[in-house]
Amino acid sequence: MIASSRNSALLMLADGTVLEGEAFGHCGDAMGEVVFNTGMTGYQEVLTDPSYSGQLVTFTYPELGNTGVNLDDQESSRPHARGVIARQLSPTPSSWRCQQSLQTWLEEKRVVGISGVDTRALVRHLREVGAMNGVISSNGSTPKQLMELLQQAPSMEGLNLADQVSTKDPYRWRSTCAVGFDQRLKQQIDSPYHVVAIDFGIKRAILDRLVAHGCEVTVLPASSDLATVLSSQPEGVFLSNGPGDPAAVTGGIALVKDLLNKVDIPLFGICLGHQIIGLAMGGRTFKLAYGHRGLNHPCGTTGQVEITSQNHGFALDASSLSQVNVVVTHLNLNDRTVAAIAHRDRPVFGVQYHPEASPGPHDADHHFAHFVELMADRR
Repeated sequence: MIASSRNSALLMLADGTVLEGEAFGHCGDAMGEVVFNTGMTGYQEVLTDPSYSGQLVTFTYPELGNTGVNLDDQESSRPHARGVIARQLSPTPSSWRCQQSLQTWLEEKRVVGISGVDTRALVRHLREVGAMNGVISSNGSTPKQLMELLQQAPSMEGLNLADQVSTKDPYRWRSTCAVGFDQRLKQQIDSPYHVVAIDFGIKRAILDRLVAHGCEVTVLPASSDLATVLSSQPEGVFLSNGPGDPAAVTGGIALVKDLLNKVDIPLFGICLGHQIIGLAMGGRTFKLAYGHRGLNHPCGTTGQVEITSQNHGFALDASSLSQVNVVVTHLNLNDRTVAAIAHRDRPVFGVQYHPEASPGPHDADHHFAHFVELMADRR
């Protein structure tokens, strides 16, 4: 029996592994798929990224909270990760942009955390066994009680989480970037390109980059159909990132099939949106053993390598894609999985990584420019 105290917490995995640590953030139970992120920065962007919905995030960087939190770095209005697993929590944040400590913010947002965990050993275990469900508990629950909870938890495979995190109402996006902080070029044009963005769990940084590249953006819910999309008279359609199993997002797949079969309009997908494009073109997806979540994944095929920011647990099966209509333009050079695709004859492409790079390198920002070029050609 593991002793518990007011400040202690347990992490239990579905295979029976139990780790003890110190509680931080909100006091309670948090259950989800245990994954790991290898980035050395960007914990606030990660926790507020809707793609992490339903997950407990293990950070491999050994200390969290060094720079606190601020409103500018949020990728959505609230945290979507269900729990945080850390080696150590910084007691004193230090940054000119800090508005609040990570500890206080997590308490206010009711996100459960555990620190003092040997994250290297945990990540090694997940790499060997695979990502699995787990539960963080800081309210005194016993391992037996936690295992009973885990036995009732659904697998990530088959879950449509996009509908849960998507906007319920359409809206026009206005950039929230802090003036002068993002030094990347911003394109000023007299007549911006009107883009409809389908929100499967969209990040604010993606919307900001679309605006920076000369687009006006109308965001629509994940449940939108072809008539709703076309009623906005878009010059291009963007398909966003998001959580869960892409094969379960049947409405989004049906929408893209209609766009491909009935309309000649540029399509651009990132992450889940990229997978939905592949599924709509007859491909299949599969669950990766432990996913790709970090800021230094090399991608390419032609000798030019992009170092990319990634966050996904599923991937397209290359062998399922039609060689007649689809070309794989980039591979993940770590494991040779599909990293980007394009239609051979239509203005349609998708990338498995995050060219908005929030956080991460800016190598792949040119994909936004390519999307704009496709709309310019059509115009």
